[in-house]
Amino acid sequence: MKDNLIKTEMNVNNNKINVMRIGNEEYISLTDLARYADEDDPRYPIQNWMRNKDVISYLGLWEKLNNENFKGVEFDTFKNEAGSNKFKI
Repeated sequence: MKDNLIKTEMNVNNNKINVMRIGNEEYISLTDLARYADEDDPRYPIQNWMRNKDVISYLGLWEKLNNENFKGVEFDTFKNEAGSNKFKI
């Protein structure tokens, strides 16, 4: 697997975004993208994004399609709470 790993970066609006390619799949650094919103502490934009009900629905669908051990019943708890002020991941 190490031989299939290619690391590159791209520049978006003067921000360096790391990209990894493993085999035929590319992965973009979410942390690097979040630095565009909050350069000093990118975890806050990620936390806010992850609380969004649409994002939770997307992640659930992705897991259902790609994870044979996905626990849909447990996921429904997250999905039902997503978007509320008390919801945290």
